[in-house]
Amino acid sequence: MGMGLGGVTMKGQTNKAILRPKLQRRLRKNMTDAEQRLWRSLQRKQMDGFKFRRQHPFGDYIIDFVCLTAMLAVEVDGGQHGERKLEDAARTECLERAGFRVLRFWNNEVLRDTEAVTEAIWSALRTPPPSRPSP
Repeated sequence: MGMGLGGVTMKGQTNKAILRPKLQRRLRKNMTDAEQRLWRSLQRKQMDGFKFRRQHPFGDYIIDFVCLTAMLAVEVDGGQHGERKLEDAARTECLERAGFRVLRFWNNEVLRDTEAVTEAIWSALRTPPPSRPSP
């Protein structure tokens, strides 16, 4: 069972309802145009050893792109997400409680200016996460 940064068990926290039907595999095969474009950019820019995974299961969610080393989650939201603000906020809160920093981009933002989006991601990778208070 894989361990993440800070002792967070990645696979152990994943909802079995997501793992059993291999939902993440289906999502990888059916990525949106924006997700495909960003993935190509993230694959090419393996900067300083940071590696991204796509459609990574975690808890009750599948994170669009994640760098486990930096505990950085990147979500690409389509138009349908405009109506899902409460769900997105709950998802972000859950990921942040687990120690992730979350970046969100709109599909059209990724398609229109992929370079700016990837630069924002690289900037987040270079910025150390805020220290978390001891329990």
